Amino acid sequence: MNDRAPPIPTQWDGEAFVPVSQRFAKLADKFFVVGEVYALVVEQPRSGASHNHQFAWLHDAWMNLPEDIAPLYPTEVHLRKRALIAAGYFTEVAIDAGSRAAAARIVAAVPALDEFAFAKIEGSTVLIRRAKSQSMRAMGAKQFYESKAAIMHVIADMLGVTPADLQKNAGGVAA
Repeated sequence: MNDRAPPIPTQWDGEAFVPVSQRFAKLADKFFVVGEVYALVVEQPRSGASHNHQFAWLHDAWMNLPEDIAPLYPTEVHLRKRALIAAGYFTEVAIDAGSRAAAARIVAAVPALDEFAFAKIEGSTVLIRRAKSQSMRAMGAKQFYESKAAIMHVIADMLGVTPADLQKNAGGVAA
């Protein structure tokens, strides 16, 4: 289980931030200790238009992949997740396999466990990178906008265009 508290919607009542419902009050009780001091970080929800814009330009980019690399990205999801990894938006697990041969066997098994993961061998260690989720729950607005810009640069480089080209040709969807 993740020990990090999920976002808990609260309302300022003039004296305190109060969870907006009993459900969220119970969640606050689960993650917070009465009397402890916590730093409040305001997180604005990201724009649905920006979210939709990413998937529009991503679709256009995927449809226009050069023939020589298109087989590496059988779906838009493959392209997005591999671009997230290339841009540094990933979690990494290091496994000491004991030998290079064992490491090679582990790397060969990774696609069966996660078809989007990237695995590489360093000595007898296997590094497995998995793209961070861009879901609204997993990634706040600021990090989403940063990751969106980062993968736009990665994919623009792959296509030999500029990020501005990807942005303006996004199927008429506003950013």
